[in-house]
Amino acid sequence: MNKRVLIIGLGLIGGSIGLAISKAHKQTTIIGYDINTHNLKLAKTLGIIDEIGISLEQEVNSADLIILATPVRQTEILIEQMAQYKFKKSAIVTDVGSTKQFIVSKAKIFREKGVTFIGGHPMAGSHKSGVVAAKAHLFENAFYILTTPEDVGIEHVNDLKEWLKGTNAKFIHLSPQEHDRITGVISHFPHIIAASLVHQAETFQNEHEFISRLAAGGFKDITRIASSNPEMWRDILLHNKDELLHLFNHWTSEMETIRKMIDNEDGEGIFSYFSSAKRFRESLPAKAKGAIPSFYDLYVDVPDYPGIISEVTGYLALEKISITNIRIIEIREDIYGVLRLSFQSEGDRNKAVSCLAKHTSYDTYYG
Repeated sequence: MNKRVLIIGLGLIGGSIGLAISKAHKQTTIIGYDINTHNLKLAKTLGIIDEIGISLEQEVNSADLIILATPVRQTEILIEQMAQYKFKKSAIVTDVGSTKQFIVSKAKIFREKGVTFIGGHPMAGSHKSGVVAAKAHLFENAFYILTTPEDVGIEHVNDLKEWLKGTNAKFIHLSPQEHDRITGVISHFPHIIAASLVHQAETFQNEHEFISRLAAGGFKDITRIASSNPEMWRDILLHNKDELLHLFNHWTSEMETIRKMIDNEDGEGIFSYFSSAKRFRESLPAKAKGAIPSFYDLYVDVPDYPGIISEVTGYLALEKISITNIRIIEIREDIYGVLRLSFQSEGDRNKAVSCLAKHTSYDTYYG
């Protein structure tokens, strides 16, 4: 019997989930709904969806699975809107947002309709955005967190896992509070810190004109995530307010600890502080996907002569290896410079290493 899956929001995540479901469930019709008609037409052309949804209410009425692949504020609005509609018996509704307590609490309004809501958060992403970047394997080996209200049975969670089995993700079941605390520590708060470092550099630039020029290297690397979508992060921080306020208190205490070490010229304490941080960081899984997308960068030592970039990228193009970003670092006349190439996946980066070793004598490195 043909099942119907409604995906609301046709971006990178929604499109990738659609492809994963189609791969694993051949007798399923994927319907797309998006306020951006261009996204819908593009998704249909690319074969990501089977049908374009015209009436949200009509599509909700007939869907077996509804995926809210929208930013958290839009998800909140959609839940309120959909609560007025009729649903198919045994329908499941899920989302993909990176905050869960607020959304799961809001979704309790589905209970009286007999609809099961299960919060979802696939911890995978890409430096490319939009439905054109959607890939069925985007979530492969990534953690996919599922959160539920207390009254939702494990059988419903298993039903959703069956729907999502084509993602090949690693499912973890957490309470909404556990989810928001964890993502606050490893994703939300780091974004705040990155943005704060950028603001600090901007402030000091008024006193030191070389700040922006000297910050072009490693500083840009450690603050990459400060370039994230401001609207999205505004809504995430407001949704996860309580957990973040708790983390601010902890961070203030942490900074006071290291400030006192510096003030007291406690060299042994400073060494121990950095040493323990180094040990913990190096113990983290090297290849696992996390809440913040990994950067698969490759550095290539290249000589400074006309055509060097087209030479390197040309070899990669011959072997159909896609580059997501390219940048020249510290390249000056008559000396070797560094070409930084960014890739979609670790696999693409490894292919690039082999390709350049075969065609050139340039040193490559990463890590």
